[in-house]
Amino acid sequence: MYILDINWEKEGESQNENERNNHMFRSFFNKGKPREKIVLNKNEQSHEIESFYVSKTLQENIDYLTYLLDDPNDLKIRVLQISDANIKVAIIFFEGIIDPITTEQSILNNIEKETNLPLNTNELFDYISHKLIAVNDVKKEGHFNEIVNALLSGMTIFLMEDVNDCLIINTIGGDFRQIEEPVTETLIRGPRDGFVENIQSNLALIRRSIRDPNLRFKTYTVGRRSRNNLVVVYVDDIVHPPLIEELDRRLKTIDIDIVPESGYIEQLIEDSFLSPFPQILHSERPDKVSAAIMQGKFAIILDGTPFVLIAPAVFANVLQSPEDYYERWTIGSLLRILRYFGAFISIFLPALYIALVSFQPGMIPSELVFSIAGTRQDVPFPPVVEAFLMVVTFELLQEAGARLPQTIGQTIGIVGGLVIGEASVQAGIVSPIMVIVIALTAVANFAIPAFSVAIGFRIIRFGFMIAAGMFGLYGLVLAYIMVNIHFVNLKSFGVPYSTPFSPFFKKDWNDVIIRFPLAKLTNRPGYLSPEDNTSQDNRGV
Repeated sequence: MYILDINWEKEGESQNENERNNHMFRSFFNKGKPREKIVLNKNEQSHEIESFYVSKTLQENIDYLTYLLDDPNDLKIRVLQISDANIKVAIIFFEGIIDPITTEQSILNNIEKETNLPLNTNELFDYISHKLIAVNDVKKEGHFNEIVNALLSGMTIFLMEDVNDCLIINTIGGDFRQIEEPVTETLIRGPRDGFVENIQSNLALIRRSIRDPNLRFKTYTVGRRSRNNLVVVYVDDIVHPPLIEELDRRLKTIDIDIVPESGYIEQLIEDSFLSPFPQILHSERPDKVSAAIMQGKFAIILDGTPFVLIAPAVFANVLQSPEDYYERWTIGSLLRILRYFGAFISIFLPALYIALVSFQPGMIPSELVFSIAGTRQDVPFPPVVEAFLMVVTFELLQEAGARLPQTIGQTIGIVGGLVIGEASVQAGIVSPIMVIVIALTAVANFAIPAFSVAIGFRIIRFGFMIAAGMFGLYGLVLAYIMVNIHFVNLKSFGVPYSTPFSPFFKKDWNDVIIRFPLAKLTNRPGYLSPEDNTSQDNRGV
């Protein structure tokens, strides 16, 4: 992409040859201006790059671009002769990442068919820029750094003989996946659209949901080599300004070659990378992201991925679903209570079984104790080993089902669970009650809306099982206290993760476990310190 001013050798190419090539292009593109030195990385051997400007000679500019990009097959260069002025122009783009219809109809056809063009070079350049190129986003540029970045992003470059500037024309296009319902966040009631890999489409989905003049799109470029576009979305008169300042500071510290997915951003800017709890949520649903933005949060949209990040996040958010608000408050509250109950079963049920059967059987009713003892009389393993065997087996089945095609994956999950469970009981490896416990745990884990949260609960489950296997209920209580200590100290962009439980926000409890009627949800969450705290006026209710 640039001429490197470093000592290196390729096989079959000497250092002297590289120096001759560098010297050749220095004379073409300096134009008497000081060269800029840009440091690409911060390693011991920092690579310095010389940045050049557009020359007045068209062929030199074309040669330089092809030299920088190593003349790839998908780089298309169309040289045209403007007959009236007898001047050559060039249109350069990468095939596959532009919109060919825009390039052909709005640029090529207009230039080829136009007559009575100005004969003066500068006047002709301005005339083409303002009259012939029928594209909204057109800007002048004379620096090859920006030109190459724009070219690799899907822009079209227009160069003219005897002009030391070029036009960067927004023709970003190509083949993208159509907007469809998200696979990972299906709802019974709610919108059926979802984010896609095209950032412009994703921004349009947000804009359609929030038609507020204070909606802000703040653009960044991440990845030293990939140069991905990243947009932070928030409402200016709602979000707490220090949140955006802190996010800006963290994003500017990212120094990595490539950012192929928003998960990279999540891991690089989260508060604690050791925590099993996700401090930044992700979603494919525009309605969920828009609702979070209107609460006073911000969203991070990365080009090339349908997963949009939402922050700050607290524990109460991980068990909420957009469907809670689309149904009446009684139904939404019942579903939310079921999720909390499911989270408890997913984390604690195997550990409780181990602790009670191994250490505290006196806490179980006598008839149930005799029943469990009868089913375990032929099992050769202690309860903790038995539980670990079944939990690991079901984790493998779940992972295998997720990696296989959808129809096969569902079959593997159901048939594998039934066959392995039944065969294990008949072989005397595990007891029937253990199969029931693990099956309930797996079903409860699927009730958790966010996949990243469910994975975190599965990790915590193993910790509780180990503690219960070592010390019984005492170990379970100690492990629970340790998790709570971590829980109350965890933060997401300065917001305590345990909010509104601790610190206690009384008014925010109307949308935590019980979802109050919409007429009562008049304020935005207080823990976000929004600039505008009121979300609706209920004077007429």
